[in-house]
Amino acid sequence: MNKKYFISLSIAAALTIGSLPTLGTTANAHSSVEELQKQQEGISSKKEEINGKINEKKSQINQNINKQQEIQSQIAEISTKLKDTETKIAEKSKEIDETTEEINKLKEEIEVLKQKIEERNELLKERARAIQEKGGSANYLDVLLGADSFGDFINRVTAVNTIVSADKKIMDEQKRDQAKLEKKQEEVEGKLADLESTKASLESLKKDLDSQKSKKADLFKQLEAQQASLEVEKKDLQTESDELSKMEHQLEGEIQAEQARLAELARQREIERKRQAEAEAAKSAAAQQQATNSSDSTSTAPSAPVSAGAWTAPASGTITTNFGWDVLNGKKRFHYGTDIAARGSVPISAAADGYVIKSHYSSSYGNVVYITHSINGQTFTTVYAHMASSSVSTGQAVNKGDRIGYMGNTGYSFGQHLHFELHAGSWNASKSNAVNPRLYINF
Repeated sequence: MNKKYFISLSIAAALTIGSLPTLGTTANAHSSVEELQKQQEGISSKKEEINGKINEKKSQINQNINKQQEIQSQIAEISTKLKDTETKIAEKSKEIDETTEEINKLKEEIEVLKQKIEERNELLKERARAIQEKGGSANYLDVLLGADSFGDFINRVTAVNTIVSADKKIMDEQKRDQAKLEKKQEEVEGKLADLESTKASLESLKKDLDSQKSKKADLFKQLEAQQASLEVEKKDLQTESDELSKMEHQLEGEIQAEQARLAELARQREIERKRQAEAEAAKSAAAQQQATNSSDSTSTAPSAPVSAGAWTAPASGTITTNFGWDVLNGKKRFHYGTDIAARGSVPISAAADGYVIKSHYSSSYGNVVYITHSINGQTFTTVYAHMASSSVSTGQAVNKGDRIGYMGNTGYSFGQHLHFELHAGSWNASKSNAVNPRLYINF
């Protein structure tokens, strides 16, 4: 890895670790998230820059590969030319050898001819000397005059002419043969010179091609080394990019954790605010209920009788609203429970054995208790709303008929009553599991 890579990682690590905000105080919470996001943006920017360099290295590597392929093609072309040139040199060398052999043969023929010419010259010289010693043409006259008859004279004349013609022919043939051999020798020597010149040119071309091939091979090696270096640089950049991705992912996790912590703090503050509001409302409702109970009656009504079986009525009183569709304040609505109304201090009992899953104050339900039940393997949930007060707490076990509080007028209510719901399953805000309590309880 290069030095630049370690420096960039060190800076990023220092930014990530050294500048993390203290998460112990709410006052610095939002600023810590902003700081983490700034660090994340810085890392993303650095990563984008490095990825750009990686793409640049990839482009350089591709260009290098293209150059290598081009050099290889050129080397192959030069090798083909070299092979062709070497073939031609071999052909010319063979022709030179053949021509040299031909020249040597001609030289031998010329030597033989020269020998014959020399012999002919000696013969002519001998004849010339004989003629000169005997008086030149007189000898030929003696030959003619020495004829015994006219026929012999004619024969002698013919013989003399024949000798003279033969000598002249020998001299002419000698000149022609000598000129022919000299011309052929000149042609062959010219051909040999041309061949040697061509061979020299081919050898020069081969030398030049060898030099070109050597240079191309050196350039190819340089490109290979350059490519190896580019690959290492690209790998270092990719490693740096991967490390930055890890840091970016880590920061994202820290940001999400911090945002979740802030959301939890906000939720806890909201819960505390609601708890305080509910406590104040409960206190006010209890005071109002106490005043109502004092004005209505100071007596406590008896608890509803406990029925046999798994279920029992939760309170004594009059059914004012049943489960199903009804009209409230001139508007049609679906009522998910059964309302039981009574005056005085009216106890409310658990409708079946179970566990209290929630007991708190709600702006709509007022003081409300939720109890879960398991009856014959099936889960049910009962809801007791608008109570004046609750005498049970979350997690508490209750038996059928146990007192859990008193009827009241808390929350969104228009008079003292118990709003009782029965759910076949868990309770949910949409009340999709709500069923008619009369299916299980006799009121």
